[in-house]
Amino acid sequence: MKVLLLNGSPHKDGCTYTALEEIAKTLKEEGIDSEIYQLGADSIAPCKACYACGTLGKCVINDKVNDFVDFASDFDGYVFGSPVHYASASSSIISFLDRAFFSAFKAGRGDIFKHKPGSAVASARRAGTTATLDQLNKYFSITEMPIISGRYWNMVHGSCSDEVKQDQEGMQNMRILARNMAWHLKCREAAEKQGVSKPESKEEIIFTNFVR
Repeated sequence: MKVLLLNGSPHKDGCTYTALEEIAKTLKEEGIDSEIYQLGADSIAPCKACYACGTLGKCVINDKVNDFVDFASDFDGYVFGSPVHYASASSSIISFLDRAFFSAFKAGRGDIFKHKPGSAVASARRAGTTATLDQLNKYFSITEMPIISGRYWNMVHGSCSDEVKQDQEGMQNMRILARNMAWHLKCREAAEKQGVSKPESKEEIIFTNFVR
């Protein structure tokens, strides 16, 4: 079992990375492998709403989004981390996840994420964290993904990595989050061994438009 940790910050070793690294360490203690995927400082184009992914099988914009979707398919759980920019998640991670989730869905590859556990982490100097967590959690809730929580909201505070490490409550919650993620994955593995299958809907997707 392995968990993909997405660092949505342009800073490779900054505050968000420090939180994700703490999660990775705890997952390792629980016998769960993990890998941190760096979004980096590259410009990420927003979704064009062209729907070409439905016929191409991938996003029409050929950048790291398509690579990520292929790469992410081999993981059993996900943690999306973002710094707070203007009281919300970074523009890069939002454009990135919009295109990754939408293109996977339209290409018939929604099972990459479906039913796999996900968790969101926010880092901030001071405020905007709960709005960021709410924003990131929507990717999980629209994709039938169980959301993994900690004891408190999954956030750390500090303006640099050293300050984040001093946020003892925040760092503790990263460890609690990681243990909860590990427990969920182990429960899922045990259930599958006992023949408990994932819920599968036999209904076709219904889209209701309110303007006739």
